[in-house]
Amino acid sequence: MSIAVIKYNAGNIFSVECALQRIGANAVITDNKDIIMQADKVIFPGVGEASSAMQYLRENGLDTLIKNLTQPVLGICIGQQLLCSHSEEGNADCIGIFDAQVKRFIGNNDTDKIPHMGWNTISVKPNQFIPQSLDGKYVYYVHSYYVPVNEHTIATTDYIHPFSAALHKDNFYATQFHPEKSGDIGETILKSFLEL
Repeated sequence: MSIAVIKYNAGNIFSVECALQRIGANAVITDNKDIIMQADKVIFPGVGEASSAMQYLRENGLDTLIKNLTQPVLGICIGQQLLCSHSEEGNADCIGIFDAQVKRFIGNNDTDKIPHMGWNTISVKPNQFIPQSLDGKYVYYVHSYYVPVNEHTIATTDYIHPFSAALHKDNFYATQFHPEKSGDIGETILKSFLEL
């Protein structure tokens, strides 16, 4: 099985590669359109800022490429947010797979730390991507922006209010949390994606 990890100006890509190696999968980190299009699975990870990431994707034609992929695609963290229609971060128009607006967390009091950083639980709805056995398990987050709960939400986490921990539409899957930093639970989710 060939796995392409999309390379663009967002960090954290090599930790995804390491996590895949831990579960016995080898990936190529690339911005080569032919390699991405021909891969069996595509992972769109990242840590960064939405408007500058979208600018890079547009300048390199990767936004259109991603939108037209037909194999299973997994967006992680900012990858999930960029698959939505718009982000408040830098007032960025995004790729538009998921019809959702990415919002900035606004705390209610001094205890609401932003970014939301660390371990939190997921509530899993029945779906083909995240096993139901992971309902209530802990995953790792680092984010100041979130995708509200919407028709494509397949898992939620509650921080300040409920938000989309994971999304699914057609061949596109996405997690706000970092499976590559979420230990055994994250590895189970990555394996599940590779088995789709």
